[in-house]
Amino acid sequence: MDTKRADTVAAPGRFPLRELLLFAAVLVAVLGVYAVMGPAYSTRMLVEAACYAILALGLTIQWGYAGQFNAGVMGFVALGGFCAMFFSIPVNEAFWGSELPGELGQVLLYMVAAALVVFGATRLDRLGVPKTLRTVITVMLAVVLYLVVINALRGVTDQIESRAGFIGGLGLPVGVGWIVGGVLAGGVGYFIGRVCLGLRSDYLAIATLGIAEIIKAFLKNSDWLTRGTATVSPLPWPVPGPAEVGFTLARALYLSVTAVMIAAIFFLLSRAYHAPWGRMIRAIRDNEISAAAMGKDINRRRLEIFVLGCILMGIGGAVLASFNSMFDPQGYLPLNHTFLVLVMVILGGPGNNLGTIFGAVAVYIIWIMSEPLALFLMELAVAFGEGAFGWEAPTNLDSRALQARVFVIGLLITLVLRYAPKGLLPEKVRHHG
Repeated sequence: MDTKRADTVAAPGRFPLRELLLFAAVLVAVLGVYAVMGPAYSTRMLVEAACYAILALGLTIQWGYAGQFNAGVMGFVALGGFCAMFFSIPVNEAFWGSELPGELGQVLLYMVAAALVVFGATRLDRLGVPKTLRTVITVMLAVVLYLVVINALRGVTDQIESRAGFIGGLGLPVGVGWIVGGVLAGGVGYFIGRVCLGLRSDYLAIATLGIAEIIKAFLKNSDWLTRGTATVSPLPWPVPGPAEVGFTLARALYLSVTAVMIAAIFFLLSRAYHAPWGRMIRAIRDNEISAAAMGKDINRRRLEIFVLGCILMGIGGAVLASFNSMFDPQGYLPLNHTFLVLVMVILGGPGNNLGTIFGAVAVYIIWIMSEPLALFLMELAVAFGEGAFGWEAPTNLDSRALQARVFVIGLLITLVLRYAPKGLLPEKVRHHG
């Protein structure tokens, strides 16, 4: 089927007044933060906003392009952060200089062999084995082999923790970890998509939410691999660090790297959106029955877009972890790494790449600055109350101001859903007739 419809009428060109006004407002906000908080703080804020923009672009192509609701962004972000850590930090000679790598590799081979055996058991029906008996054999093999492999793995990991602390890294360039982070996140997304994309969308949300928590729990409790709650730091940067050129210049250099990445991602996604592939994805989103009737492989196209979004989330998570210069599995929270990204996409406009970038920067500025602004207002109220009414100032203003972030974001999303349900920069739909 030619996905380019013959009756498409190009929308007349218009002056992008709304886009200019919104980005001008963001620019004014950024300049205000620079004036109040200083260049080092403000540049850091922009770098983190750029990292979140990559995450939001991954979510907007899943949700905006294909209507897939991913409630487990946190898990893919954590996978990217893990790869950034594992591939970039220096090699741990206490581990690699012992016999432990060989023992760990042997256990991993056992794990692969066990997975192949279980997979083979699922195909016994092709040899004439009844399906009920095949299922029983598969489940029994899976349980027994899991217990055997996990017992062998626990023995090796205990030795690693006691003798070497943890595995350490591979000492490779930072960009390698970023790329592998995207590949690993895409691989996990492929597994989830193969299982869930053929079902209703709520199953996908439940599956991604559960997988995200599983990933976090695994990374947090695998001291032999990630040091768990002890964290790993510092992570190297792809540009000269603060110790070499100072905080402001180092962060500005890092910002330039993220800006180039966003520009490249934006260009590629825009080309894909307007290509026949993008039109086909939107056709599946808007009318799945009609697209299937025209011979399109619905599940395959859904899987493509879901994996692509997960890849971007993994890359964004890796870039963010490297910039923070620390990998802390416990620091990945649904509020910070799933809900906040969702708000960015809703505010900017699902399916609009430019709107998503705007939403990411705007929401992150609000998220970061709501705490100091709330603290300032609270201190003014306390000073007024003490002078006018003799109030006694509370002792926990800092924690109260920190909680204002959640209130402000909640209020923001409520207002957007009420007055701009398609976002401030909604997807531009071409009219047909």
